[in-house]
Amino acid sequence: MSVSAAIYGCAGLVLDEAERVFFRAARPWGFILFARNIDTPDQVRRLIASLREAAGHDAQILIDQEGGRVQRLRPPHWHRYPPGRAYGAVHSADPETGIEAARLGARLIAEDLRDLGITVDCLPVLDVPVAGAHDVIGDRAYAQSPDDVAALGRAAANGLLAGGVLPVMKHIPGHGRAGVDSHKSLPVVSASRRELEETDFPPFQALHDLPLAMTAHVVYAAIDPNAPSTTSKKVIGEIVRGQIGFDGLLMSDDLSMEALAGNLGARARASLAAGCDVVLHCNGRMAEMEAVANEVPPLAGLAKARAESAEAMRLLRAEPLEPAENHARLAEFLAAYGQDRWG
Repeated sequence: MSVSAAIYGCAGLVLDEAERVFFRAARPWGFILFARNIDTPDQVRRLIASLREAAGHDAQILIDQEGGRVQRLRPPHWHRYPPGRAYGAVHSADPETGIEAARLGARLIAEDLRDLGITVDCLPVLDVPVAGAHDVIGDRAYAQSPDDVAALGRAAANGLLAGGVLPVMKHIPGHGRAGVDSHKSLPVVSASRRELEETDFPPFQALHDLPLAMTAHVVYAAIDPNAPSTTSKKVIGEIVRGQIGFDGLLMSDDLSMEALAGNLGARARASLAAGCDVVLHCNGRMAEMEAVANEVPPLAGLAKARAESAEAMRLLRAEPLEPAENHARLAEFLAAYGQDRWG
């Protein structure tokens, strides 16, 4: 039986009967977890099992576990991890150690996730911040140099893959220039295409072979002044698939964010028509999920092949790791370069 081209959230720590019925009918490709879904390790494992049981297949389980201010799994049950900027600071002082630290941090995150049954992490952040941009990206970015962002992003992606977790590069083709928070309003970037090609696109080009990517809800006026990348055929076709060369599974950023216009069904329809393979809806509100489901087709054709290719990549590599020893090693890397006091 086919699955649908969607990823959904759920409302709380356990599924209610309405959610079970909906997910049984919708059969989404995946689910995404947020802090509202997380209490203890055993509770998370039970929730994941119930999500997969309701969907009727081994659905992918996603999470945003970047480190810093964007990590859904937190103490006391899980370790705290530094933001991307901390790895960038180490890298600027000692490139080799910075790369090793970024890979190790992601490898340790993968260990936490795989222990719970989570298969996909929305990391690395490949956005290149510029002066004056909104801090929605801020210290989530590894560095201000495209080459440094690409190098550290590659290290993080390799760490996740080595731990049996799929990376998602975000936010393609670049969120670093956004002047407003796309959770609340629509950013419009006025930079020239040449500026975008020199600064914003290169990290994604360097990592175009990764299996998964998430769009940016951002208008690039020099390319398509009428639509954000998520719903722009020109941005997805000409830039994401063309110039950047990404041929993996492309998912929208969260359809419930205020950057997008129209009702939820219209947003889903526009995202898929523009070239997204899968749409993401995060907030767990039933009426919104039902509106999205009415517009989402089965995962088929090239999109299905991309999903299967990604899933196969996750199963290729899994290296052993001793967590306690390597958490201590990561702490030493960070402390040696003054990066042990992040918030």
